[in-house]
Amino acid sequence: MGARLSPEQQPARCIAKYATDVATLAHAVLATMRTRLPGAVELVYDNYNALAIAFGATERTADAIFSIALYPRWMSLFFVRGATLPDPQKLSKGSGKTMRHIVLKDAATVDTPAVRALMSQALEHAVSALDATRPNRIVIKSISAKQRPRRPG
Repeated sequence: MGARLSPEQQPARCIAKYATDVATLAHAVLATMRTRLPGAVELVYDNYNALAIAFGATERTADAIFSIALYPRWMSLFFVRGATLPDPQKLSKGSGKTMRHIVLKDAATVDTPAVRALMSQALEHAVSALDATRPNRIVIKSISAKQRPRRPG
């Protein structure tokens, strides 16, 4: 049995299970999110269907503001309370009561003015504000033993 990974090492191990294009996109978007969200706590869920990393002010899932989710063929940026955000360009998808998402075609998508505006609004309406004076932290919430294949069939 190998050495146990630290929380900082675990996301890279989870991302490595994906095809190169999805993994490369994930690393780029994760770097952007970490830069854009100083003080965020990252909650890592490597579940049966997808790898999800939520960003919030605390370790409580209820305080999450955003998440990214990796699937075998694509990656999405989720706005946890996206249903309440103005989205004049109709970028976000979903019909649930709270959550909305944007499929990320490339890493530059998170830097478009429309996505940046949605992210700013989400931060303004967050239940708990990020504390930029704190260092970012990674918390492993769950890693499922049984998972769907992470690469396209």
